[in-house]
Amino acid sequence: MSPPHISVLDLFTIGIGPSSSHTVGPMRAAGAFVSLLESLGHLAKTRRVIAELYGSLALTGKGHGSDTAVLLGLEGATPETVDVDAIASRIAEVRQTGRIKLNGTTDIPFTEKKDLLFHRAESLPFHPNGMRFTAVDQENATLLSRTYYSVGGGFIIDPPDAAAAVSPPPGPAVPYPYQNGADLVLMATRAGLSISGVTLENESAWRPAAETRSRLLAVWRAMQACVDRGCRTRGTLPGGLKIERRAAGIFQDLTTNPEAGLRDPLTVLDWVSLWAMAVNEENAAGGRVVTAPTNGAAGIIPAVLHYLVRVNRAADDELIVRFLLTAGAIGLIYKRNASISGAEVGCQGEVGVACSMAAGALAEALGGTVAQVENAAEIGMEHNLGLTCDPIGGLVQVPCIERNAMGAVKAINAARLALRGDGTHHVSLDKVIATMRRTGADMSTKYKETSRGGLAVSIPEC
Repeated sequence: MSPPHISVLDLFTIGIGPSSSHTVGPMRAAGAFVSLLESLGHLAKTRRVIAELYGSLALTGKGHGSDTAVLLGLEGATPETVDVDAIASRIAEVRQTGRIKLNGTTDIPFTEKKDLLFHRAESLPFHPNGMRFTAVDQENATLLSRTYYSVGGGFIIDPPDAAAAVSPPPGPAVPYPYQNGADLVLMATRAGLSISGVTLENESAWRPAAETRSRLLAVWRAMQACVDRGCRTRGTLPGGLKIERRAAGIFQDLTTNPEAGLRDPLTVLDWVSLWAMAVNEENAAGGRVVTAPTNGAAGIIPAVLHYLVRVNRAADDELIVRFLLTAGAIGLIYKRNASISGAEVGCQGEVGVACSMAAGALAEALGGTVAQVENAAEIGMEHNLGLTCDPIGGLVQVPCIERNAMGAVKAINAARLALRGDGTHHVSLDKVIATMRRTGADMSTKYKETSRGGLAVSIPEC
């Protein structure tokens, strides 16, 4: 479902919560539709737009903010630039007036009851996260109809032609065109490069190396800002569960009683859990986060990076860049050969992939060999196989927030286990990815971001 070669910067994008597939993707799809409408000369003739969500998008769209995302996207907002503090008031105005401004200019009537439809009992054939947009003129004649799929991590596609307005075109030829983990290990070993070194060489086919470093450091700054906001913000998360934010309280406990930490060597795990939960509480609240590789799993890589920087006293920018390059290389293998969509393969494709990415990246940052990095990434996924996506109430809160904390701790353990060996192991990264893909195919739909199974039906909604 992805181009042969994409950039790691396509995996690490700065956007908004609570979901890359259910919020970021629909916003981008709605924006792409209106942009295409305008490029075809139909925008001024449009008198009505109907947005239809199917499958997982329909089943958990309300809890994941898909409705808000579609409205914002139709108005021309993007996940990267939208003012998160102004979203509530803008959506309230659209709902109060019953009007929307396509691309911020063309004012038309829009009533959610008639124009934003959730087809909970229907799915489109290509992917569980399908949506269709239709524009009509004053005679109710169709001007344009387009179907999009949100395939995880904020990526959207428009099969079968994958129009350039929707999906990024295939990237340039890269010096190390690896398709899987075995390719990556072999190419890196033959070239005498680290995983991050191979990745930086490939990224240089898109842009100068200095720009890649600069943009990755901007990603890191966004992750730091998200952790900081999460550690300072109290209150109740939106939605019917009335979940209280915990990160600020944990942060206060850890910083006001540092002597207790000296007596408990496992306090470091409390910090790791805190950093992950801070991010995912921000995500659940619709704040600014970095997809890594998705919003639902956005806390794992920042938490492990904070562990690297603050616990291991490794604050060098170059090491942070290497960490993100390595994590990105591993994430691209999953996207190419399996999935990073919870609606397609369950949470093993989100938290499991993020854990694998973070484990491999930490192994390299701590001095691991190419073989040890591959081993760490494999361990990170092997022990997330079969992980279901069953959010209570369709909200990215329970079990999602704590699950990121567990995934971050597991990633650190996976890296440490790999570094205790020489990289030799029985199950390769490619085999565990293939197993993850098959497990996702075998998994019942009710466990794949539909909130129709598991914890989602075990706890009554408030």
